[in-house]
Amino acid sequence: MKKILIANRGEIVERIIRTCSRLNIETVAVYSSADKDLPYVRQATKAYEIGDPPAAKSYLNQEVILKIAQEENVDAIHPGYGFLSENASFVRKVEEHGIAFIGPSADVVESMGDKITARKTMIEAGVPVVPGSSEIEDVTAAISYANEIGYPVMLKAAAGGGGIGMQRCENDEQLQKAFASSQNRAKAYFGNGAMFVEKFIEQARHIEVQIVGDKQGNLVHLYERDCSIQRRNQKVLEETPSPFISSETRARIGEAAKAAAEHVSYTNAGTVEFVMDQNENFYFLEMNTRLQVEHPITEETIGVDLVEWQLLVAEGRSLPLKQEDIMPTGHSIEFRLYAEDPSTFMPSPGKIETLHFPEMKNVRIDSGYESGSTVSPFYDPMIAKIIVNGSTRDEAIKTGQAFFERFSLTGIKQNSPLFAKLLAEEKFKQGNYSTAYLSENLTVKK
Repeated sequence: MKKILIANRGEIVERIIRTCSRLNIETVAVYSSADKDLPYVRQATKAYEIGDPPAAKSYLNQEVILKIAQEENVDAIHPGYGFLSENASFVRKVEEHGIAFIGPSADVVESMGDKITARKTMIEAGVPVVPGSSEIEDVTAAISYANEIGYPVMLKAAAGGGGIGMQRCENDEQLQKAFASSQNRAKAYFGNGAMFVEKFIEQARHIEVQIVGDKQGNLVHLYERDCSIQRRNQKVLEETPSPFISSETRARIGEAAKAAAEHVSYTNAGTVEFVMDQNENFYFLEMNTRLQVEHPITEETIGVDLVEWQLLVAEGRSLPLKQEDIMPTGHSIEFRLYAEDPSTFMPSPGKIETLHFPEMKNVRIDSGYESGSTVSPFYDPMIAKIIVNGSTRDEAIKTGQAFFERFSLTGIKQNSPLFAKLLAEEKFKQGNYSTAYLSENLTVKK
């Protein structure tokens, strides 16, 4: 590959550019009028303004993006995550234009994008799934099924992601209230109002496994990430290896992820997500057919560049490592730095007056902003990803504590105080947490 277009914005574009620059691959970036001053626009070989800030008028405008790709004669399009990364029709259009899509096939994207279809597929693959329904026609059917499997349940959008269209319900009344609003959100965000009901796993861990497959039929897993620290069903901290699971479970969940991916002939990078109970029983949640936000912690512990692997696979080349060659070392934790109130988690867009990341050993920063940048209200308010590493989990935690003591950002609210408090909590230090941890244990004073 000589040139690729990156159909995204912010930190993930910077991160992809970093690998491409090392490999002498030219990059074409796109940006909305709200993002014209962000660093990635300057870092790309070329950059094109593609529309107004609302995503539908810019980052989701398939025709404009494809026109630029053709004019620039790019070899491939990297979708990053979010936006068009899991849009099967976009994948087909890219390939119809004779351009490689850096990701799995459109058929795989389509089959895994609908969570109900994905559940059925995983049952066929012999992968355990959370007890749940097929598509629920209306709230009456939802209540009937919830009573059949027992509360609490999770009401979910079939096409959902990022916690959108998802709500925990404890009884008939809550499910009655949640159904219409969740369905309407799903229609607005995904153009699909299909809903289903799943049994809610109490005190659950959210464990995911990184997988990569090539076009020669080789497929590997790169071990797990623990993503249980969440707010509003969205991740804010991830670590690997999980401090919770045993070596036996680690082996079993890795093989389950491989079985899931092999069943659908998966190629390129992806993630198989599981929910795990307190007895280390795990159940398939979904497959993300793209690069994950939290991929850096896998890179740090495995010692690979996943974007480079994505490019190799898209070029038709074989994976550089076999399963027996892959063994994690050390510990890595990623903190998602958001422009948001650390106590209410409400977004806090605006201009960043000063942004200082202290230069430290064993710390990696993947940032999309700099001093003077404006965090737009139109997009996810993530400012940067802070990745801390250590030979042990305790070392990584201490490095994180030292980092946040020296870190500073002025001009807008941001959630570093949450991380500073979390790293001092004994339960977290012991690895004793679930997806309910933040809501049950941790508050930050304003």
